[in-house]
Amino acid sequence: MAYIELGLSEQQFPGIIGLLHARPISGHLLLELAEVLLRAPHTLAPGERELIAAYVSGLNECKFCLGSHSAIAAAQISEGMQLVEQVRASLDNAPISEKLRSLLRIARAVQDSGLRVTPDMVAAARDEGATDVEIHDTVLIAAAFCMFNRYVDGLGTVTPDSSDSYAQIAHDIVKKGYLDFDS
Repeated sequence: MAYIELGLSEQQFPGIIGLLHARPISGHLLLELAEVLLRAPHTLAPGERELIAAYVSGLNECKFCLGSHSAIAAAQISEGMQLVEQVRASLDNAPISEKLRSLLRIARAVQDSGLRVTPDMVAAARDEGATDVEIHDTVLIAAAFCMFNRYVDGLGTVTPDSSDSYAQIAHDIVKKGYLDFDS
């Protein structure tokens, strides 16, 4: 049960979904941010950006965001959940491009502290072909998901245990996007 009264069925509106509905004035802005960061036209595929969100959420131990963004990433990358799990288990050994690996290293540093990002990390990402926009957006995705994760866990929201719940969220987000997501 959430720490505050949401005025909603927490089983129907778990995690951040209930929070967004309970405070629509801020909820809509957060959905707009997610839409821009994770789905807008970009040189990084939506699945790659969702993988960054899932990776940071796992580092933050946010079960709801980890489950939902892992499922959304898996639904948009050909290797599916197997790749998401490989990245989470061992970034250094996961079968991903060196560019994505270098961006995920930056995301990991941001999750710890923005001050942990070094010029060498940025140079390594550039050496692997990352653009300044990709580096910028990786830092912003990581920072935003630290906020989202703390929002969800800081208010004690309900977290589904069923992977089916996350699969349904993924289906809806991939099909409709964040701004039209209403379940």
